[in-house]
Amino acid sequence: MDTHGTEDTRLHEDRTHRPDHGDRFAKVRDDTVRPGPDRAVPLFVEELTGTLGVHSQYVLHGNIQDLHLVRHRSRDAHHPLVEVIWNALRGLGYQALIRYDQIRGFRVVTGPEQPVVEELLHATRRSGGRDQHRAPVLMETEPLLHGIVTGWAEYRRAGHGNGRPLEPLRVALLVEHAARLTTDVTRLTDSERDFFVACLKLAELAAPVPLPPGVLSRSASRGAAPLFNPVIWLTEGERDLPNWLVSGSERIRTIAVPDPDADERRRMAALLRHEHNGPDDDGHRTAREAAGKDPVDAFARASTGLPLRAMRQSLDLALSRGIPFSAMPDAVRMYRLGVEKNPWRRDEIRQRIIAGERTVPERVIGQEAAVSMTLDILKRAAMGLSGSQATNPGHRPRGVLFFAGPTGTGKTELAKAVASVLFDSDQAYLRFDMSEFSSSHSADRLVGAPPGYVGYEAGGELTTAVRGNPFRVILFDEIEKADKGVLDKFLQVLEDGRLTDGQGVTTYFSECVLIFTSNLGVQRTDPQTEEREWIVRPGTPYRELARTVRLNVKRHFEHVIGRPELMNRLGGNVVVFDFISREVAERIMKLQIDNIRRQLLAEHSIALELSPHARAQLTEYCTHDQWNGGRGIGMTLETHLINPLARALFADPAIGAGWTVSVREVHERDDGRVEIRIDASPGFVPGQR
Repeated sequence: MDTHGTEDTRLHEDRTHRPDHGDRFAKVRDDTVRPGPDRAVPLFVEELTGTLGVHSQYVLHGNIQDLHLVRHRSRDAHHPLVEVIWNALRGLGYQALIRYDQIRGFRVVTGPEQPVVEELLHATRRSGGRDQHRAPVLMETEPLLHGIVTGWAEYRRAGHGNGRPLEPLRVALLVEHAARLTTDVTRLTDSERDFFVACLKLAELAAPVPLPPGVLSRSASRGAAPLFNPVIWLTEGERDLPNWLVSGSERIRTIAVPDPDADERRRMAALLRHEHNGPDDDGHRTAREAAGKDPVDAFARASTGLPLRAMRQSLDLALSRGIPFSAMPDAVRMYRLGVEKNPWRRDEIRQRIIAGERTVPERVIGQEAAVSMTLDILKRAAMGLSGSQATNPGHRPRGVLFFAGPTGTGKTELAKAVASVLFDSDQAYLRFDMSEFSSSHSADRLVGAPPGYVGYEAGGELTTAVRGNPFRVILFDEIEKADKGVLDKFLQVLEDGRLTDGQGVTTYFSECVLIFTSNLGVQRTDPQTEEREWIVRPGTPYRELARTVRLNVKRHFEHVIGRPELMNRLGGNVVVFDFISREVAERIMKLQIDNIRRQLLAEHSIALELSPHARAQLTEYCTHDQWNGGRGIGMTLETHLINPLARALFADPAIGAGWTVSVREVHERDDGRVEIRIDASPGFVPGQR
């Protein structure tokens, strides 16, 4: 592998207003690495540089691909991780920085002794008789690691190269993509195991390197004491390296690189504001700030959960689309979701909600209070006011609804109506039956199995669907049947508006409407008899029924499943459905009979009529039991009309296209069998429907 691939180090000291262009190194003044009231470098860098006298290897894990803020002369600048680390090490007298990855091998990327270190790397490889034009395989790197850790002490003190003894060099090595060094960290091959054992041994045998003569300056004065030549492993997770390596030596230290906090996001937003040269900003900034709408704060809040690099890329996106800085939240949304359109911003959705005030009650019959509350929540979502009472509403879903009440009262039908109202498409409606998610591992179906498990490649059913279309109505039916692990996923969605799947891909739910349905609060199990009993009954005044149901739903989440925080996230979004009254049941029955008539006419060109007597009999059967709601009406019509009608038509092949069948009587025998009496005649004869 060619070790002469170097990056330009001749950069200006002040990069405050320059965007990041990749793998280059800025020279930051030495005093910027010193801690003080105006902190210069991130805490994890201070931890690293402050312990170089006692630790020889480090595992930096977490947010390693991000940009990081450095403050110099009370001004912020953003730098890649490697650049921040090098500028701190340079202030301690380190003479070169080496990087290793499996593709390009060892590279000396910067430092005052860069040519010398490059020659030492070549010499080490030549002494092993290896091909100089390919990257070394894993086990071949051990001699190179030994040379780096010792600063090539033996080689230099023996006078190799120029004939006179020299002091060892103070250098540092970054091992990039350390998690990719092995195929499976839990099942190491023999060569992989031997390599990490050698690294563990190297950590124990390493000795601190004194500051070489001639490197005495104000910038290096703090590094005058002997310091280790560190091997710094860069990896996403702490467990991406063998556990026995990370915990097997006091010389190896793990340091977490955290995600940016709110203060860092605001500092980054303020920094990027100076880099924005798009339209509209200067003329409107004063008015916005006078109204209390600081665009910097809006940008920082919109970027909650994003790394600083994503904020930088969101700015690039805004500049390419001509988006003013005042609209940076829109650019962040585009960055998150990968789509430019936003149906929530269109006037059509407002018009559809207004039209829904007429059409939805016709579709969900007898639930005026539930429909009205649902439409109010949709109006709030369309206005972008969901969670606006909070100081920082974050990126929670656009709308959250919890439908509770007796079975068969229209909860699922109202969820479908919501999808139709909002997005005017059946494809925007996604349903999950929570009875299928009752096992302990069922959460994997939603977000995907973790690496190494069956189904990892397929991804999660929920996360994949939402990434495909971020503007959705998602129905989680019968939520009380879900496993607690699934409920924990819902808690994360309701709080943060995002989920990270098994493949590490983040899915955002900020443009979704989530609907949970449940029969909680309507029935309970008697602790003595273990039988189900009703808590509320038909005929209970709606206000009393709604209060009882909400109280029992709250009690279930708090005491039965131990998830009070989930109930807190649902807040006042619990929509209670009433029992189906007799009058409503008759209307539902009429609609369903009309559906039967249309289907028979479309499939067989046979007209169906009902005599007043037969209709009265069916009404009595359908409204006899109010506990099963509209679904019970459908089941009754199936057993008392559809089944015997099909039997009668099947038995008389003479009845065919162009005939009219009139049901005269419906009779239920003692054995439960239902029979009907019909009159059939050719031709479509208008009759009693």
